[in-house]
Amino acid sequence: MATPLRILIVEDSESDAELLLRQLRQSGFAPIHERVETADQLRAALAKPVWDIIISDYALPDFNGLEALQILQSSGVTLPFIIVSGTIGEDIAVEAMRAGANDYLIKGQLARLGPAVERELREAELHRQRRRDEERLRDQARLLDLAQDAIVVRDLEDRVRYWNCGAERLFGWTAAEAVGCKVSELMCHDSELFEAAKQKVLSQDNWGGELHHQNKTGQEITVSSRWTLLRDAQGNPKSVLSINTDLTEHKKLEEQFLRAQRLEGIGLLASGIAHDLNNILAPIMMSASILRSEPLSPEGEEIVSTIESSAQRGADIVRQLLTFGRGIAGERVVVQVHHLVKDMVKVAQETFPKNISFQEITSPDLWPVLGDATHIHQILLNLCINARDAMPTGGILKLQAGNLVLDEVQARNRVEAREGPYLLLQVVDTGLGMTPEIIEKIFDPFFTTKPFGQGTGLGLSTVLGIVKSHGGFVEVQSRVGCGTTFSVYLPATPNAQAPAEPPPASALPRGRGELILVVDDEARIRTMARTILEKYGYTVETAGDGAEAIAVWTQHRTQIKAVLTDMMMPVMDGLNLARVLRRTNPQLLIIASSGMGSNLPEDHQAQLQALAVTAFLNKPYSTKDLLETLHRLLPG
Repeated sequence: MATPLRILIVEDSESDAELLLRQLRQSGFAPIHERVETADQLRAALAKPVWDIIISDYALPDFNGLEALQILQSSGVTLPFIIVSGTIGEDIAVEAMRAGANDYLIKGQLARLGPAVERELREAELHRQRRRDEERLRDQARLLDLAQDAIVVRDLEDRVRYWNCGAERLFGWTAAEAVGCKVSELMCHDSELFEAAKQKVLSQDNWGGELHHQNKTGQEITVSSRWTLLRDAQGNPKSVLSINTDLTEHKKLEEQFLRAQRLEGIGLLASGIAHDLNNILAPIMMSASILRSEPLSPEGEEIVSTIESSAQRGADIVRQLLTFGRGIAGERVVVQVHHLVKDMVKVAQETFPKNISFQEITSPDLWPVLGDATHIHQILLNLCINARDAMPTGGILKLQAGNLVLDEVQARNRVEAREGPYLLLQVVDTGLGMTPEIIEKIFDPFFTTKPFGQGTGLGLSTVLGIVKSHGGFVEVQSRVGCGTTFSVYLPATPNAQAPAEPPPASALPRGRGELILVVDDEARIRTMARTILEKYGYTVETAGDGAEAIAVWTQHRTQIKAVLTDMMMPVMDGLNLARVLRRTNPQLLIIASSGMGSNLPEDHQAQLQALAVTAFLNKPYSTKDLLETLHRLLPG
């Protein structure tokens, strides 16, 4: 079957054109043709995208074969071009081939026309296929460059052969900088794992896992990497394709989430033991205050001071545990932090070693926060002490405070952040710095890098607890030998106004014989409370649980002016006791106390409010706390 052939003939002789067509038919072609004689006719014919080949005479009345070739080349159409002439010389033929003609033939020797056309058609098809392949590769490359992942191809000597735009974004080097370089020179950070992965992909054709690399700026990044071994046509390994997904931010968020989960679990444990510890410390503190009310020898004074300071230290540790665990709510008022920063700088200058210098940088229009001034002051104190201890040979301690608004993107990259205004407190030191492994643990309670006996490991966990209770979060940046920066973000209230200063506290008051019912399952607390209250003019009845308290109440209900009850007791707890007492006397003064402080379960707190419990005392409470609370509540 004849092969269709669409041929454009540039020839002024119709008979010569017919000879060409006859020869092509004899060679197995079925030509469909158009004959043109002038340059304009040629241009018009080239506008029709139907031709497979052009056969042109060299000598034409208006132009020649070389000019016809130039018209073809300038048209942008790619077609095989064969010159057939009876007059062309060898020098002209060479010139035509150099200009781009595919072949030339002598009109009297047309036997070679069929094979020449067949060859040029085959070459044209191969050329078109190469162009299609190149275009497909370019399309694929454009698609690879649109990918967010870093796609890298390297040879078996680990030299980069392909480097997409995703790799440029992730690792920092351009393709021009990366191609030809070894991976180990560019980004490999964990060489042992890299080599192990390389051996696995060579033996199993695939490998996947996490790798730690460094980008152009030296920043460590974590990637999820999938490797595939590429082979040549003979099946021999020739290169490795790796697709790398950036996990750096994901890993940071995951670490923050896991840390939050771990700290929450430890916080629950801390809250559980706080009640028992405070019940132990309460009678010690109350006993010390009773001893101090009597004349003491210098030696006795020293002993009582030791008892008081040790018990207070224990109470502070418990309070820090509670603060770390769930955050002590405290009284929330509008706080101007500017004065707290200045006060902290003053305290540090007076008490810290003289080889530490101080810098204070605060915005003049700092936004206030809704919080507890004492707790915020504790944040600054704990961080400054931590900075002091990190500079044993001296350095610079900088306190900075400024306003900051986090947008949606910035908030999304932080587990505990929300959009909106924040007050940013920063404590910066030029001290020893910390490794990433140490930073991972610094907020864990009881973790400390200080020598035994020089730290409880609760300072930073307390900071975290306070900040979380205020709805904020903490960030840490540190490098060994380059110092540390603690950044505390507290939600700000830009338009709030700070309240006036509270009046000074009144003197320690006395009772006038009022009967107080003290209910506590700890006998030592009942004994100490009775001793204190009777010493300061009150009459006291005691009970060991709610059921016993109801019996005492039944006997003395007309004389009892107030009930001081623990919340966690066997048989009947304080909540149920308050419920029963409130039914019998809606006006009774009920003072609740607990070693859990304000960390009581939320449902208990809600029920206490519903029962209109008059006041709440955190254990261990002092003599002053107890007496001032009763004086404030009892009628004068």
